[in-house]
Amino acid sequence: MTMQHDFQDDIDAIGRSKIVPTLLETVILATGMGFAAVARVTQSRWVTCRALDHISFGLTPGDELEVESTLCHEVRQYDREIVIDDVATDPIYVNHHCPARYGFRSYISVPIRRADGAFFGTLCAIDPAPRNLKEDRILSMFRLFAKMIGESLDAEEALSQSQVELTRERTIAGVQEQFIAILAHDLRNPISALTAGLRMIEKGDIDSRGLELVDLMRGSVNRMGLLIENLLDQARKRNGAGIVIERIQTDDLSKTLEQIIAELQAVAPDRKIEADIDLPVSVHCDSPRVSQLFSNLLANALTHGAQGAAIQVKARATEQSFTLSVANCGEKIADEMLPNLFKPFERGDVRPSREGLGLGLFIASEIARGHDGTLNVESTDDETVFTFQMPNV
Repeated sequence: MTMQHDFQDDIDAIGRSKIVPTLLETVILATGMGFAAVARVTQSRWVTCRALDHISFGLTPGDELEVESTLCHEVRQYDREIVIDDVATDPIYVNHHCPARYGFRSYISVPIRRADGAFFGTLCAIDPAPRNLKEDRILSMFRLFAKMIGESLDAEEALSQSQVELTRERTIAGVQEQFIAILAHDLRNPISALTAGLRMIEKGDIDSRGLELVDLMRGSVNRMGLLIENLLDQARKRNGAGIVIERIQTDDLSKTLEQIIAELQAVAPDRKIEADIDLPVSVHCDSPRVSQLFSNLLANALTHGAQGAAIQVKARATEQSFTLSVANCGEKIADEMLPNLFKPFERGDVRPSREGLGLGLFIASEIARGHDGTLNVESTDDETVFTFQMPNV
């Protein structure tokens, strides 16, 4: 028989939230932290509501820590965030009992509040290694996520009181969930590129090749920051209806596409990517969004393409149109999968769930639609080709 926790209502409320798992996954991906959690914190109690644990910290929903042994207690007590890049060099927390007790070097905790200002708990993360957390993009992300969790708690309470509000709040939750999931999905490629580059640098002194890798990693971080900004924009609007496209005349799209190829080539050095890029004229597009579309298509080809065969990338631009295609050899896409291929969370049953949320092709198709273009696929026993076409006006 399962015992009911005296904070069970709060644990269940967080457990029912569709956005919290994605928020925690995004925290892990964006920061490199090994443990992230939503905790209910009062003057005398610290209770786990939801956790994502990659370091075997060992907390599950309903588990408790002695509140005064946690830094979240100080967050509630003094009404402030706590961010520690490295306990060993932090002038305030270097000798604090909490890091020594729980064995972490980096830490971040942000308050979660209800609409009336009441303190609910914290969104927190820890890791046994130092991490760079005192950055505006990281803090902005945590503050936004904490705000969204508080809003989701308030929304659930309002939904139970008003059937009229039900449809509206579900729509809001759906939009938030979709864009949070997009962020979590698209952070994987640049983070993987950073990780691969770091591994190579760590093996020896930084030479000219190392400097090139640093440039690649810097580009990846910039793209990750852009994705987080997209999320912030969407949350501010709260009535967004899709991916925002801002088209301008772009003269360096070739360089942008080559950057994406270099990033993913660093992740998969054993795979061959052959690029044929011919853009003699400027392209009227949202360059970051086109790079996002291309990254998803190329990552998809690396995932599903035959290991021994090269991936073919082609890009063409004229005064009238722009075309970008990615082709890979491999197993043909089943005919019954084609109608749902560009729908969110639709991946079929041919791959294990750990591979992703099935959002890559949906994101790419939405970006194509935002450019008044199309994203089509042709799949045969010989090859699968995804083609993005749009008017260049």
